[in-house]
Amino acid sequence: MMHNFYVQPGGEDAVFRAEAELLRSRDVAVSEYAVHNGALAEQNKMVASANAVFSWSSFGALSELLEQEKPDVVHVHNTFPILSPSIYYAAKRGRVPIVRTLHNYRPLCPAATLFRDGQVCESCLGRSVPWPAVRHKCYRGSRVTTAVASTAKALHELAGTYDKQVDHFIIMTDFGKQKYVEGGFPAERISVKPHFLAQDPGPGAGGNYALFVGRLAEEKGVETLLNAWRRRPGMPLKIVGDGPLRDLVKAAAEAIDEVEWLGHQPKADVLNLMGGAGVVIVPSIWYEPFGLVIIEAYAKGTPVLASNIGGLSELVDGAQLFKPGDPDDLDEKLGALLRGDQAGLRRQARARFESDFTAERNFGLLMDVYKRAGFYQPEPSPTLRYSPSPPA
Repeated sequence: MMHNFYVQPGGEDAVFRAEAELLRSRDVAVSEYAVHNGALAEQNKMVASANAVFSWSSFGALSELLEQEKPDVVHVHNTFPILSPSIYYAAKRGRVPIVRTLHNYRPLCPAATLFRDGQVCESCLGRSVPWPAVRHKCYRGSRVTTAVASTAKALHELAGTYDKQVDHFIIMTDFGKQKYVEGGFPAERISVKPHFLAQDPGPGAGGNYALFVGRLAEEKGVETLLNAWRRRPGMPLKIVGDGPLRDLVKAAAEAIDEVEWLGHQPKADVLNLMGGAGVVIVPSIWYEPFGLVIIEAYAKGTPVLASNIGGLSELVDGAQLFKPGDPDDLDEKLGALLRGDQAGLRRQARARFESDFTAERNFGLLMDVYKRAGFYQPEPSPTLRYSPSPPA
């Protein structure tokens, strides 16, 4: 199992750890090869840029590891920028099946988000050379760093890296799969498998406040949330997280009595807050690939109100979806939820977790993906497919 850790920990890092531990807990031997983006500070910028396209160091390291470990499958999470797609070539050369989890949209979009200037952007979707991204400085506001990411995308598309070197892909929702198919990826080699919770935290008792948990960034819809409370606060709102919009959130918490900013909190405390909330709100305005916050809320038996965008619409009941970026619709849907059967909503949320997002179910789905990639199992398990909608 391979992963390129980010400087600031995020959901991809958590999923990498959770899946490794899930496999180990069911007697599957797992070796990890991981790097950390903090190492970039010590690298020459030209070298780091070249390595982001194709790292011979990573190629050599994985080749050596394959000789030593002789694994049945290589499962890759993030490769950017240190690991690079060179590891796919190493695995193929070693004749080991390779699986890649598509956590974000980087193979389709140099910024990995399909989001620009406050709105969804598909300008580079399906383009071999993503020149609009360079023009708009989509990656970290820099044409140079965007050009590096764009070069990697263009060269690997030209070489057919994802088509020829990777045996199978994992995506978390049907929406995400659709976007990758639009971008030229083979539909028959993409399996839809959601994330999960390694440990069941147990349901909470509920309460009378709303809760937001996430990075305080534009794409997360923080401004939509605050605007809804500025117009007509319907209940206390607690905000957990940090990020570029911290000053905006801090000012709102000082100006609006019902808003409280708690900053970053340990995971155990976040789960306790979820269990005590009446609703968890996910107001994203970008194509969220998934929502770990949503399944954590469901595990605590807390209903979720979310934007009707990206993969969120497959995780949340239609009556609890509101128009992205629309504080009035958020307020209307929140009012309807609060007028509903709270006990019933909590039972529904908990039931959704138990049916779709447990470790036991996910283990079967993950092993099925490995089989599809070419991993041999002496005793084949029944084929499982996560499907929020009827399978085709």
